[in-house]
Amino acid sequence: MGVFDRMCKEGANCRLPLSHFENTIIFNRHPNTRRILGHQLTTRQDEMIKAGRLDRRYNGIVECFSRTIKNEGVMSLWRGNTANVIRYFPTQALNFAFRDTYKSMFAFKKERDGYWKWMAGNLASGGAAGATSLLFVYSLDYARTRLANDAKSASKGGERQFNGLVDVYRKTLASDGIAGLYRGFGPSVLGIIVYRGLYFGMYDSIKPVLLVGPLEGNFLASFLLGWGVTTGAGIASYPLDTIRRRMMMTSGEAVKYKSSFDAARQIMAAEGIRSFFKGAGANILRGVAGAGVLSIYDQVQLLMFGKAYKGGSG
Repeated sequence: MGVFDRMCKEGANCRLPLSHFENTIIFNRHPNTRRILGHQLTTRQDEMIKAGRLDRRYNGIVECFSRTIKNEGVMSLWRGNTANVIRYFPTQALNFAFRDTYKSMFAFKKERDGYWKWMAGNLASGGAAGATSLLFVYSLDYARTRLANDAKSASKGGERQFNGLVDVYRKTLASDGIAGLYRGFGPSVLGIIVYRGLYFGMYDSIKPVLLVGPLEGNFLASFLLGWGVTTGAGIASYPLDTIRRRMMMTSGEAVKYKSSFDAARQIMAAEGIRSFFKGAGANILRGVAGAGVLSIYDQVQLLMFGKAYKGGSG
């Protein structure tokens, strides 16, 4: 237990919120590890087959990796990563900076307002932080998705659709306008509220209940809790992620989904409910990085600023 924890143990408001600058410094140093190409390709392979960019389905993430390396080379595994790196810093900085701002707006105290109202405030602040940051970085997420899924065409002699990040913007704006860069934004907002709400809110709410006594300040316990939260949040929001990425893939194509509801209906009718969870295994592996973010966030705040993170708003 840190000095700050001991000083605050008797107080009603132990959480001293970090400034936007402090949160920005912390997450500027976190490596970019959250996206996995196999997850991208296995989830979007049906749209790629329709567009003639894939001749047959992948038999799983291992076969996806091996076939991609064989046909396109090892470097193709990092295709689209430039957009991801550019996007990563503002996404993390905005998420965690807005998180504290929204927490002050939902300043419920467990002792004063009760557990469920306090927990709802954590869910609301976490979801609102993620949704707000999405407004600033969505077009980069779109570009990353299109580049990651831009396999060499099966019907055009190995030709790619895009020649790089700038080319994605140029061709999308020419064919679909600004709307093309934001296709799938609706389910993205809903998905980010669900994911970030659980990612931040459940961690903040459960941590002070479970990580007490000898488990308080324990990195391994904090990591395991974070992994459980990120895995649960990822699975809960995964169908929305599938819908929005399917919609992204239709920009520049002749046939588009009329809405997110139309996309969900067509996917369900043609492929069944299991299609909404394609690539979920890779998503669980990706959750290890998310758990590390939460755990390291606690430790770095204590080391750099002398303030140990206390979950919740009170």
